[in-house]
Amino acid sequence: MKIPTDTVRELREQSGAGVMECRNALLEVEGDIEKALQVLKQRNLIKVENKRGRSASQGLIEVYIHTGGRLGAMVEVNCETDFAARTDEVKELAHHLAMQVAAMPPQFISREEIPEGANLEAEEACLLLQPYIKDPGMSIQDIIDETVAKVGENIKVSKFARFEVGE
Repeated sequence: MKIPTDTVRELREQSGAGVMECRNALLEVEGDIEKALQVLKQRNLIKVENKRGRSASQGLIEVYIHTGGRLGAMVEVNCETDFAARTDEVKELAHHLAMQVAAMPPQFISREEIPEGANLEAEEACLLLQPYIKDPGMSIQDIIDETVAKVGENIKVSKFARFEVGE
């Protein structure tokens, strides 16, 4: 089956996957873009899981100051190499995470940090479990996983802080 270049390009723009990955996914599902997106998403989940245990000691710090200067957030995002930390994808992720911390004040990074017996709603208290402010159908962990799949390295949030005047 011949897959038109336009179709490969469209899938690549939607998924962020490589040309050959897109072409192979389209061949597998006989040219159906929606099914190819699902195939790529499934493959990316496997790649992401394989990277989770890898060390992430490089990274960057991103600061977000909300309009008016009365609210701000700072996030440390770590990845495996400083090369990945300088990519537009990781920089954009860090910026979105800082905005998330400013908008939805989490108390912890993950569920594992919640003290035993604490009476907290994990989806509100944990950054990684919160619905993403720009797409509530996705969690923060989902957008991190998408970036891991694009960049090809493990990415973690190490620290965050939120500041508000008068608090």
